[in-house]
Amino acid sequence: MFNQKRIRDYGVAIGRLQTGARNAITDVKGVTVGHVTLSEGDSQTGVTAILPHQENIFKEKLIASSHVINGFGKTMGTIQMKELGTLETPILLTNTLAVGTAADTLTDYMLEQNPEIGRTTGTVNAVIGECNDMLLNDIRAKFVKREHVLEALHNTSSDFAEGAVGAGTGMLCYSLKGGIGSASRIMEMSHGNYTIGVLVLSNFGILSDLLIQGKAVGQELKEALLESYKEEDKGSVMIIVATDLPVSERQLNRILKRAVTGLSRTGSIITNGSGEIVIGFSTAVRIPHDKPEHLLALPQIHEEDMDTAFRAIGEATEEAVLNSLVTAHEVTGRDGNKRPAFKDLIEKFDVSLV
Repeated sequence: MFNQKRIRDYGVAIGRLQTGARNAITDVKGVTVGHVTLSEGDSQTGVTAILPHQENIFKEKLIASSHVINGFGKTMGTIQMKELGTLETPILLTNTLAVGTAADTLTDYMLEQNPEIGRTTGTVNAVIGECNDMLLNDIRAKFVKREHVLEALHNTSSDFAEGAVGAGTGMLCYSLKGGIGSASRIMEMSHGNYTIGVLVLSNFGILSDLLIQGKAVGQELKEALLESYKEEDKGSVMIIVATDLPVSERQLNRILKRAVTGLSRTGSIITNGSGEIVIGFSTAVRIPHDKPEHLLALPQIHEEDMDTAFRAIGEATEEAVLNSLVTAHEVTGRDGNKRPAFKDLIEKFDVSLV
């Protein structure tokens, strides 16, 4: 993953399950991620695009669901997703006031691919997630433009950077610099092995709450930085989940709910002003847009297989959050506001993570 030092490179191995080859959401076959990073002066923002598969997703939809842990957020497209249980566009992440630009551009992107939309068939349900980057980014300036969204959509890959990139450019995590992080887990079951991958846009938490495998690393850093270091949680976290596990929309929703266990193990208490929202999809089956003459066959796991998936999403979410923190570099943005990098502080104060 772009030769960045991730949490495992510090000797921290999260959980029991094996990771995928990249230890990222793109370990789920067909999933790719693209970023556009806008980092200059007061502009500390960007766009991250997640393509669930490489064909026409409007014509070949995926089983999907969403779950609201805490609803202080401004997502788009989750109501229809919850009702119909399908995803029909890529997923975009950006800052709060760029949701409109992202949605309008993603809609045009889908219209170009599908001339029947709005003519011989219905419209399209664009899915957008956001976090508020206003401390480091001049969010009122609306730096994210149509061309940035299109660039992110057209330049996705299995390998992608983490930390202060894309939508994560101006985000915070546990009062330090945060942003994009990812991880994956292999789920071994009697009928085969499957993968679950998580990508987070982290923008939440106060430093003194940060835990790494139960160790109060955040409190140790807070004491080293002196009591005057400002802690304030006014952020959010978007959690994007991909899997190739054959599940129904109901089963997927049950899995998504367990992402909260990974957040809590890093120290999150899900504060009042923090929006925690999970969006997930399964690539195991494609649902045709056009009605076929035959019945649809939708395989799904038995409920007794769910515990493995519950463990996998918790572990992957926990590690994705920590990767978003440890890969981020220091950023100075709007009005000289600055957030230091976790990796710099643990080196400066000789803080052990294990």
